Amino acid sequence: MQLRPIITALRRHKVATLLIVLQVALTLAVASNALLIVATRIVHLSRPTSTDEAHLFVIRNGWKLGQNAAQINANIAADLDTLRHVAGVRDAFSSQGFPLAGYSANIIARLKLEPDQKTHAQLITFYAADEHAIDTLGLTLVSGRNFRPDEIAAIGPSDKMSPPGIIVTRSLADKLFPDGSALGKTVYLPDGPTAIFGIIASLQGPLKNSGAVDGYTALVPARYLDPAGIEYLVRTDSTAMKPVIAATLKALQERSDARIIDQKQDVVTMAQVRKHAYASDHSVAMLMSIVCGLLLLATAGGIVGLSSFWVGQRRRQIGIRRSLGATSGDILRYFHAENFLIVSGGVALGALLAFLANLGLMQLYELPRIPLYAPLLGALVLWLLGQLAVWGPARSAARVPPVVAIRTE
Repeated sequence: MQLRPIITALRRHKVATLLIVLQVALTLAVASNALLIVATRIVHLSRPTSTDEAHLFVIRNGWKLGQNAAQINANIAADLDTLRHVAGVRDAFSSQGFPLAGYSANIIARLKLEPDQKTHAQLITFYAADEHAIDTLGLTLVSGRNFRPDEIAAIGPSDKMSPPGIIVTRSLADKLFPDGSALGKTVYLPDGPTAIFGIIASLQGPLKNSGAVDGYTALVPARYLDPAGIEYLVRTDSTAMKPVIAATLKALQERSDARIIDQKQDVVTMAQVRKHAYASDHSVAMLMSIVCGLLLLATAGGIVGLSSFWVGQRRRQIGIRRSLGATSGDILRYFHAENFLIVSGGVALGALLAFLANLGLMQLYELPRIPLYAPLLGALVLWLLGQLAVWGPARSAARVPPVVAIRTE
């Protein structure tokens, strides 16, 4: 098929052609970046905490006023012993935080390789933990050892933290010691030196957007004595946690009335924690998906409308071509080729706009550079959409008998 007649025909309808080209270009530019946002959000939503989320729930335990550190320490020890003996509970421990819990001032520390290190110390997130923490969270200890009961120290919010050793994630170990020799090495917390007792495969920090501390997490052997309250993490044997949660709350209340627990707000499963933490990401992904769908529908509607208009304008031309021997297939191919050229012009302009828009978004938001396949995939979708949109009007034109087409002109 010769392209010159098609190009000549398009020149006669410059405004309409230009409008469709611009619509396709804007659709590709917006949809490519919107889908990039959706993809990054989906990756973010599916980021694993490395814990056994399906069997974990959290009890936020508040203390009644008037308790000193010794009383809080005794209550925590007794509570944990009670929780571990509840039917359906596999293990439990107390901490000042947990994955996706959100920011608090007592979850971030700086770790140095030398006591007088002049360069910036490594920023990490940490959890107070005991010898039951690894099993409760469902973590994998890849090397080294777990904490011993005699290594667990009771510390308050203002106490110094200088444990004999810590357990770090593999990513933190590799960051500190790229040669792979982290196990047993001495590192320095703000309050003094400590050794690396063990290395776990991974563990997400309390922040969903952890930035500079992404994956750099440590377990510190400590029982955190916060007068405001503590969090109990409980691992169950079954995913049916409702009866176990009810049994644990009953056991805690029967053991002591020194606590305050709101069953509706202070008891959450890790599935609920994940849903709450990523609620905004899910909403953004849904909104961007809807925007992409509406843009594609609008573009398809524009192509259908323009094609139908042009078919009506060219009925005599179609009739003459049919009378000169053009088949229905020739007419169909003509309109499909014409549409392909229009969409290709929009795709070329849209790809440029997509990359320019991405550069702007990278400056404003934490977005990665748009990969080359994103506009290519968008182009394929638009080409296919254009061909499907023009098929109806083109098929209608191809089925008009030559005599009827000439007479109706």
